[in-house]
This record gives sequence, structure tokens and C-alpha cells, in this order.
Amino acid sequence: MRDPYTVIIKPVLTEKSLNLTKEGKYVFEVAKDTNKIEVGKAVEEIFKVRVKKVAIINEKPKRRRLGLSQGFTPTRKKAIVTLEPGYKIELISGV
Repeated sequence: MRDPYTVIIKPVLTEKSLNLTKEGKYVFEVAKDTNKIEVGKAVEEIFKVRVKKVAIINEKPKRRRLGLSQGFTPTRKKAIVTLEPGYKIELISGV
């Protein structure tokens, strides 16, 4: 098994993802070559919780423009992790 800290890159802290935490769902940016099983095991090992379900989303690049130059946003892979009832992850304090 891979190192769990190479599977989970960082948590995604947006308004929508913070609203999902009330339902026991947490959003993480993960490595592009991982699968649902690796993500679930990595979250369980890092945060000492029980994972119920994992959903993977591949974000495609979007075209962006700044003045005359054009480019694309980077691609990334996100995972929405649903925890078993009674478990909780403290991502950031004070929110």
C-alpha cells in the first residue's frame, strides 16, 4: 500500500465543502493515480475514523484568460469521503 500522505494532497475548503461537513462528508484533493479503495484506507489511517463511502471526481481544465494571454486551470482529482455516523474530522478550528 502507498503512503497515505502521498494519496491525500490537501483538504478542499470551500463554502460548499464546508456545508457538506454537516452531513459527515469531507472533500479532499487526491493524487491523480489513486482509486477509491486507496483514498478510503488513507483517510482511515490519517484521521483514525471509519469511512462509509468514497466518491471520486475528475475536474477537467477550464479556459482562463488574463489580458491577452490565455491558458487553462490545472486538472485535479477530488474525493468526497462519507464517514460512518459518530465519526468526525477536525479540518480547521474556529469555523
